[in-house]
Amino acid sequence: MSGTSDKIKGAAKVAAGSVEQGVGHVVGNPKLEAKGAATKVEGKAQEAIGKAKDMAADAKNSIKAAVDKT
Repeated sequence: MSGTSDKIKGAAKVAAGSVEQGVGHVVGNPKLEAKGAATKVEGKAQEAIGKAKDMAADAKNSIKAAVDKT
């Protein structure tokens, strides 16, 4: 999975978790609220993985460009 797709899927999880958490709060369901909070954390972690993948790819490309110049 590419960094971009991880970031997109992570953002979707954050959004879904926010909705789930909000619904849980409104209806007075602490389990649903907690599940939503957990989903948000999963999403933020997946976004971070995507950013790390992008940074690694950028570093690889920079190194390759530097080596190709020599």
